[in-house]
Amino acid sequence: MRVMGIDPGIAIVGFGVIDKQGSRLVPVQYGCIQTEAHTDGALRLKTVYDSMVQLIDKYKPDAIAIEKLFFNRNVTTAMAVSQARGVLILAAVQQGLSIGEYTPLQVKQAVVGYGKAEKKQVQEMVKLFLHLSAVPKPDDVADALAIAICHAHSAVLQQKINEVRKP
Repeated sequence: MRVMGIDPGIAIVGFGVIDKQGSRLVPVQYGCIQTEAHTDGALRLKTVYDSMVQLIDKYKPDAIAIEKLFFNRNVTTAMAVSQARGVLILAAVQQGLSIGEYTPLQVKQAVVGYGKAEKKQVQEMVKLFLHLSAVPKPDDVADALAIAICHAHSAVLQQKINEVRKP
């Protein structure tokens, strides 16, 4: 199974593509989509959308995993990131992909085993799970890989639940 994890944003969208091969998680590619500050918001959204479509076409994931948003302060930032998240989901749905959505708490729980883990702990576990020589940068990329790992673990768990439920 190939999963693309997405950490949504308007300035930086982190992405990480991993393959689940049995119990192994293998990194395929990771990086970020960046948009220029002081560019018209609609053009930034188009860049995010077009780049996402290209990534999906290139890496052909079986599923997309994306972070659910949680904001408690800056409404302006929340709106822009929500719009970017919307075009990312649209790009995936138009390609017929299933979407997994996870809160930061769920991602931390799946990757570290503790829902209130620090960002550094999550980054180090991503490095360990994927046998990387260094923590991916910027942070958005490590977050995207963590989201992909969370989905891969959740998919395995869901498969086991379905097997138990079979009559």
